[in-house]
Amino acid sequence: MTGKWVRKPAAPLSETAFTLLVQGVLDYGIFMLDPQGHIISWNAGAERIKGYSASDILGQHFSVFYPPEDQSSGKPQWELETAVAEGRLEDEGWRVRKDGSRFWANVVITALWDEEGVLQGFGKVTRDMSERRAAEQALTERRRLFSHLVQAQETERRRIAWDVHDDSIQAMVAVGMRLELLAERVPEAHASELRRLEATVREAIGRLRSLTFRLHPPGIDRHGLVEGLSSHLDDVVRSTWGMEYSFEHQLDREPTPETAITIFRIIQEALLNVNKHARASRVDVRLASADAGIVTLVVDDGAGASRSEDGTRTHFGVIEMRERAETAGGWWSMTSRPGKGTTVEFWVPNPPPAPASELSDDAP
Repeated sequence: MTGKWVRKPAAPLSETAFTLLVQGVLDYGIFMLDPQGHIISWNAGAERIKGYSASDILGQHFSVFYPPEDQSSGKPQWELETAVAEGRLEDEGWRVRKDGSRFWANVVITALWDEEGVLQGFGKVTRDMSERRAAEQALTERRRLFSHLVQAQETERRRIAWDVHDDSIQAMVAVGMRLELLAERVPEAHASELRRLEATVREAIGRLRSLTFRLHPPGIDRHGLVEGLSSHLDDVVRSTWGMEYSFEHQLDREPTPETAITIFRIIQEALLNVNKHARASRVDVRLASADAGIVTLVVDDGAGASRSEDGTRTHFGVIEMRERAETAGGWWSMTSRPGKGTTVEFWVPNPPPAPASELSDDAP
């Protein structure tokens, strides 16, 4: 074959081909309205979403898709007027199918003008967002339930802490004082035994006071997670346990109260395990924002443990940490090797504070 190849510009998509493309779209309802809002075209996606065939709907006013309350308020006409004034309108809200059922729709209405600036009608694109909205509502409800659960747990912890402090500890203090007085009044042969008992009572009081502190440590609700953790690490890890620590945090914002409490409680349990089992001299705690949440590491330089030993020694603590993280919608893991220490790592989501609109459901 001889001669020169001449590259010609691609032919524009023909009107027929474009019409076929629009007609074949199934995920979006795409149709046109005349300037008064009557339907003049209809595609397969619109039929699938709204339930009307072309023969059912052509010529009808598009307000038929709106719930009665929106029709009464004049919303359909207002949307057309807004599209004319601003060029387009986007809205999300309830729409009505042919069978009367409602679905949550994203709607875009675009005003269409000819070359002389005369309004020819409107292009309307509708997408069924019911599944996305249901998923968002389920997530909102899960967050609400999680918030209530955390608040209920903390309220119960405070109640137990107060009961132990105001009742059990005070009763044991009185017992200790009586034992001390008796030891001064009885023969030495019995006094030494009473002093041992009094010392045992003092130790029990100390453990109960430590328990009340763990049940309701001060700081989180008043000062936030970072300051509360800093105080806890300084007061407990360094001052009480005599262990060195480091604390690093890179948070893009303060976590919600429920997230802060969850992180604090898991770290608290991890630190208790370090103190009880690890034989460590140092522990490092790190917090960082990641993947719309907060990832936390608690790393000690202790003896470590084999997998079987680890499960035996910290069984209940492990369950509590894992359940807290998973209840919050996150994950939790622990790695430990003999002589290499233990690392607890977990991630929990850190959703933005719920707006007031989420406190009530949108009823159809």
